[in-house]
Amino acid sequence: MTTFLWTLIAIQIVMGVFDTFYHHELTERLAWRPSQRYELQLHALRNMLYAFLFLVLGWLEVHGIFAMLVIAVLVAEIVITLMDFVEEDMSRKLPASERINHTLLAINYGAILVLLLPVLISWATMPTGITPAYTGLLSIVAAASAVGAALCGVRDFLASKRLARMTSTPAASLVEKLTGRQTVLVTGATGFIGSRLVASLTGAGHQVIALVRNPAKADMLPPPITLITSLDQVPADSRIDAIVNLAGEPIGNGRWTEAKRRRILDSRINMTGDVIRLIARLDRKPMVLVSGSAIGWYGLWQDQVLTESAKSHACFSHELCDAWEGAARPAAEYGVRVACLRIGLVLGTDGGFITRMLTPFEFGLGGPLGSGKQWMSWIERDDLVRLIAHVIAKTDLSGPVNATAPIPVTNLKFTEELGRRLHRPAVFRIPDALLRRVGGDFANELLLGGQRVLPNKALSNGFVFRHETLRSAFEAIL
Repeated sequence: MTTFLWTLIAIQIVMGVFDTFYHHELTERLAWRPSQRYELQLHALRNMLYAFLFLVLGWLEVHGIFAMLVIAVLVAEIVITLMDFVEEDMSRKLPASERINHTLLAINYGAILVLLLPVLISWATMPTGITPAYTGLLSIVAAASAVGAALCGVRDFLASKRLARMTSTPAASLVEKLTGRQTVLVTGATGFIGSRLVASLTGAGHQVIALVRNPAKADMLPPPITLITSLDQVPADSRIDAIVNLAGEPIGNGRWTEAKRRRILDSRINMTGDVIRLIARLDRKPMVLVSGSAIGWYGLWQDQVLTESAKSHACFSHELCDAWEGAARPAAEYGVRVACLRIGLVLGTDGGFITRMLTPFEFGLGGPLGSGKQWMSWIERDDLVRLIAHVIAKTDLSGPVNATAPIPVTNLKFTEELGRRLHRPAVFRIPDALLRRVGGDFANELLLGGQRVLPNKALSNGFVFRHETLRSAFEAIL
């Protein structure tokens, strides 16, 4: 085989490694998404075929029936890749970078086949046999690539087996507090929390009006729903029983530059303002507005226990949450009950902060952040959906409501419990100085600050958490 052909194979390997680690492991985190079980099985089979091809082409010259076997493996790889493309398109929305990478992989693979197939066909016409064909560095690289592909194949296979064991609570059971058939408008409907809320409402037979910024993402929402891209599309004579306002620019996906802070703030204030204007023009006002907020409202208090009556410390998180809550309060002027959920760290494998921790922890590279003494007030996602339904149903529940589990933990305890659940050590501590240098205020407030928050109002109003302890939550979602 020519040097040019080996160059194309090397390019294919590099793009494949990038796709596996950047997309499948780091950004899409397929190994923890039950919906991608079949995709992982296809990846596992394809990786094993790659391992076979690398070993054969890197170390041997095969003739006769063995060459025909290699051709058959190449054809099988094409079939599996096409099946993978269909599965990906049906089960998830690929980011633009992954689509581009897949396109380049397909083009490069086509070029490889154009050069490789004539060689294999020529070998197939020879008497059946196998001849060693050691080519020095190329053979060593091929062997290393074969080992890597085989390990990835085993990883994908084991991940698919794990996903088969993971169970999910029936969505409809999460909103059993809501009686009758209610119409609920949800902003941020395709987000980590909003998508589960919509699935729960539709599963229980309620009518959902889903506001989405990207209609393409709405394909993942279970029908029947009414999709809108602007609140102006809601007629004034619409009947809406409750509004759940969750929309906003993500806050935990990067350093808080001035532009990022402005987007975070404006996205929430502007959307909440749109909700208030909708309420003002509706002929029949909704009974309740459940608006998002966060425990960042309290600022940084170290070990002090914080309930809804606690005061705040000034910081960007407080500024953001206070403005968000303030934007929602005018709904009360129209006779609408307003409840602001001060949401803690939401646990689930489909999104949220923990998904960024699973991969390093699974490979034994996890550990505490800084001293590990900072408090983490968390809530399991299904419990949060249940709490939203509880707030809608409780006609006397208004004002700030802490949406956190009753037993917060320190970061050290959190990482120990996560490592225990994954059967991995959690000893790689990240220095706080490094986090502050890289993340600035983002790291200081979200990663190193922490709040010790208790859900007094939810508990006193009869809400019962299914997962009061972190161990219970991890057992449910992992």
